[in-house]
Amino acid sequence: MADFSEYGPPRPVEDGLKAMSRRGSIGAEWWSRRFIDLVESFADTGRLQRGRAYARKGQVINLRVHPYEVTARVQGSREEPYEVALGIDAIEERDWRDIEAALASRAVFRARLLAGEMPPEIEEVFAEFGLSLFPEAAADLHLMCSCPDWGDPCKHSAAVLYLLAEQFDRDPFLIMEWNGRTKEQLLTALRRRPAGEPDPFEMDEAPLTAEGFWTPPSGLARLRERPPAPPVPPGFILQVATPPPIRIRRRDLTDVLAPAYEALAPEE
Repeated sequence: MADFSEYGPPRPVEDGLKAMSRRGSIGAEWWSRRFIDLVESFADTGRLQRGRAYARKGQVINLRVHPYEVTARVQGSREEPYEVALGIDAIEERDWRDIEAALASRAVFRARLLAGEMPPEIEEVFAEFGLSLFPEAAADLHLMCSCPDWGDPCKHSAAVLYLLAEQFDRDPFLIMEWNGRTKEQLLTALRRRPAGEPDPFEMDEAPLTAEGFWTPPSGLARLRERPPAPPVPPGFILQVATPPPIRIRRRDLTDVLAPAYEALAPEE
């Protein structure tokens, strides 16, 4: 397939999106590196290299994440920017309900996601239902660009892929949104108490009696030997509790309170 780089250097873009990484690999967190490693395993190396150059030069004008599709505009050598779309296969609604139930039923996944973290083992949950969090082969990633290069990917699509990885660095929930679940939808599902899980605020129906009230406690040595509980992330209650419908200067109350929780957290 012909290489269209002879059309000349790309036109400069004012306030274009630039990759934070100036050299080497792109993507800092495990999830963005996982995404890029998979893309680089099946995409054309030469076009990926030119795409990295485009991403670092700021040729991508905008980038938006939608359910199952990422859209962007990329400035090339021609006057009109190219339209780029990165599509993935949709996850059925019933599959998403199964995934949410599986995540909510496991305390570690539930706690870390509600705290804004992306546990590496989350891919295993998707695999249990025959699904993948990331495109694992060229057939799983549907690349479209209005440029005349039929490469898969062309350098414009490659630039968007690299910038998308950095967007994932800043907000891992964009991965879920690309797969069809917004952050609010997922966290709302995780805040619901799974079926069969005891309510910590539910009182025992057995009547209280004075019998044994003054019995000296036993096993104090064992209590002293118990390992300390793992630290709770700062502002964890803000992630677990249902957010109140209060806004301060157009910001959610939880966003306003989050810095206070961070400041009050004990130093490690």
